[in-house]
Amino acid sequence: MAQQPIELILARELGSHLVTPIFLVDVEGELLFYNEPAEKLLGSRFDESGPMPLSTWTTVFVPTSASGERLPAESLPLVAALRERRPAHGRFWISGLDGVARELEVTALPLEGHADRLLGAIAIFWEAPAASNG
Repeated sequence: MAQQPIELILARELGSHLVTPIFLVDVEGELLFYNEPAEKLLGSRFDESGPMPLSTWTTVFVPTSASGERLPAESLPLVAALRERRPAHGRFWISGLDGVARELEVTALPLEGHADRLLGAIAIFWEAPAASNG
């Protein structure tokens, strides 16, 4: 694996100390890291799944709408943040690598360095609260 920019190394270090689930990708969209709290929602330890290209992680977790329709990669917040260089938010279902379906809320941000240099993107996410019948 090529040497990563210091900003991504620092983002990974920060993420490893957070209780908030995070998912970190490089400028090409390759998954670089997800932290221990994310492992519980994604159904696998990062040490077991390892880095993945965008074409893999956008399908292996089987992102779907509430009606069960498969979501294209372009509709995922992390892909939008990376490709459009803007914050993005969404709510959708995934099938974790443990086979458990979970509804997630995801907020993603592009990571930019000095001189407007795109470094990658980061997503923070959590299991969506059940809809209330109020």
